[in-house]
Amino acid sequence: MKSAVETLNPTRVKLTVEVPFDELKPSMDAAYKNIASQVTVPGFRKGKVPPRIIDQRFGRGAVIEDAVNNALPGFYSQAVEESEIRPLGQPEVDVTAVPDPAEGGDLKFTAEVDVRPEFELPALDAVEVTVDDVKVGDEQVAERLETLRERFGSLVTVERPAADGDFLSIDIAAKIADEEIDSVKGVSYRVGSGEMLVGMDEVLPGLSAGETTTFNSPLAGGERAGEEAHVTVTVQSVKERELPEADDEFAQMASEFDTLEELRASLSEQAEQEAKYQQGIQARERLLEKLLDGVEIPVPDGVIKAEVKQHLEQEGKAEDDPHGEEVEVEARKAFKAQLLLDAIAEKEEVQVGQQELIEYLLASAQQYRMEPNEFIQAVDKAGQVPSMVAEVGRRKALAQVLERAQVKDESGNEIDLTALFPASEDDAVEAEEVDEVEEIESTESAKKSGDPAALPTL
Repeated sequence: MKSAVETLNPTRVKLTVEVPFDELKPSMDAAYKNIASQVTVPGFRKGKVPPRIIDQRFGRGAVIEDAVNNALPGFYSQAVEESEIRPLGQPEVDVTAVPDPAEGGDLKFTAEVDVRPEFELPALDAVEVTVDDVKVGDEQVAERLETLRERFGSLVTVERPAADGDFLSIDIAAKIADEEIDSVKGVSYRVGSGEMLVGMDEVLPGLSAGETTTFNSPLAGGERAGEEAHVTVTVQSVKERELPEADDEFAQMASEFDTLEELRASLSEQAEQEAKYQQGIQARERLLEKLLDGVEIPVPDGVIKAEVKQHLEQEGKAEDDPHGEEVEVEARKAFKAQLLLDAIAEKEEVQVGQQELIEYLLASAQQYRMEPNEFIQAVDKAGQVPSMVAEVGRRKALAQVLERAQVKDESGNEIDLTALFPASEDDAVEAEEVDEVEEIESTESAKKSGDPAALPTL
């Protein structure tokens, strides 16, 4: 087999491949067997029809067509390997010549495909990065104290119209034309949360227990997601959250401290630690931005168009929807970052261990609120394990560059990143998910206590 590569532009190449008839012969033999297993010829058992009979009955051209269709992926992969290109996405294949049924000849085809572009990496040593100063004051402490009070608050029924922040028990039904699409009773909902249907937070304030209202809204889920429905909502009860007084007694109930002053001091330390951790997150984000600013990376248009199309289809929008422009900008930015980090990972010779991959998969399962085994099986079934390995490699590559960076805050103070992040990248991956894990645990706790923190989507 002979192959040649023509560069069409920095991100796309054209492969021209010629395959001698002799190399196609194993595929021809397999094609005869395949056709023999599918056809019925009087006098022969199924699967035992000789090649000459198949040629007489169906023509050798059918055999060659079957052989070419089955052999093309293998010949394409071989050509890619020999040409040392790195494809992105599926190729556009054009068969330009097939062997003559009588005289043989070469199989010839071309394949155009987007490829990973070549580019010069920016300097990776001692990159200077500036992050925001740590600012923790009474406001941040007060917010944390308020959150803690809400956690220990209780819901009480009130005899008044609903207002923002109230917790309602509602019956809700959605219809399209005269067809009822869905209905639920006794659903808990916090007014103003924006967690159910568009327009609900506008019609609920002012309603008292026993009152009903209607409005139109696009459905948020199900087979008819995105379609506009006529929604009827009836309020069954109105509750407000009563918060405990912020005093020494509360401090003793909600923490290991004896006084409110001690609790405030602890909350202040937590707020400062969180702010410092956010400095570390910001350092990584700004480091990546700086690296991207320092390099020109051509992005394959075909890959971006496919990404935009898929995104719009998932949202039920047309290809020419204006939202596509915004998606394209974000897709180009994300893909540039991916190409850059992949190149850094190669230069830094980053290796991903099995334990690192497992820990990343576990953290991702928590993020998607799935059982770990269920998530891992879904990833494996979808053939996404290699992409997960690549993502862990990108994280490690950026972390290695960050270790060598000079990070300062706006006041000029040097930031010790080792004090902000766990010792290993594995722990760092888990640390990024801490807030989400705590949110999940908080939601489950709320469900058990009857506090409507997590709401169904109609």
